[in-house]
Amino acid sequence: MSSTPLSLLGGPPPERADAARNREALLAAASRLVERCGVDAMTMDAVAHEAGVGKGTVFRRFESRAGLMGALLNQLEATWQSLVISGPPPLGPGAAPMDRLLAFGRSRLEYNLRAAQLIAASGQIGRGSLAARSFTAQHVVHLLGLLEVRGDRAFLGLALLAPLESVVVEQAMSRDGFPVEQFIAGWQDLARRIVAS
Repeated sequence: MSSTPLSLLGGPPPERADAARNREALLAAASRLVERCGVDAMTMDAVAHEAGVGKGTVFRRFESRAGLMGALLNQLEATWQSLVISGPPPLGPGAAPMDRLLAFGRSRLEYNLRAAQLIAASGQIGRGSLAARSFTAQHVVHLLGLLEVRGDRAFLGLALLAPLESVVVEQAMSRDGFPVEQFIAGWQDLARRIVAS
């Protein structure tokens, strides 16, 4: 009988502890490089050098630069979601629902501005993560419920999320010249109108 641990729902077996440490070290190195040099300047060679490993190790772990960018994006998303779930108010629990909704809009916009280059480099433009979309949609619908918003909350939630999509945000900032604060103020005005209707 095999001693390999079984995984739930037929997924991959749990990651070995040393493999998980290597993965985290590579992601930390890549994250430092992105902060210092930007996404465009980051190469697999540079990540290997920063992490003190051979380039083959980076390719074996992530397969491609796009794969590495996707992993960085997933890590950024997981960190952001943890702030929504258990971080300090007003984004996290403990604030009034309207304050949480307004903080959510600002935070998601700022997240998408930071993530835009990673999204492009990972080849996920226009696709995005289904899990991330599901999380944000459920959270907004939950807040709309706490605010006793009438009507189709699922649709109203989508209407609030649509302007915060990375493609929309980047276009508004770079092509249309919207200042960040004007964009946030406009989104918050939309949120208040939806809640008041």
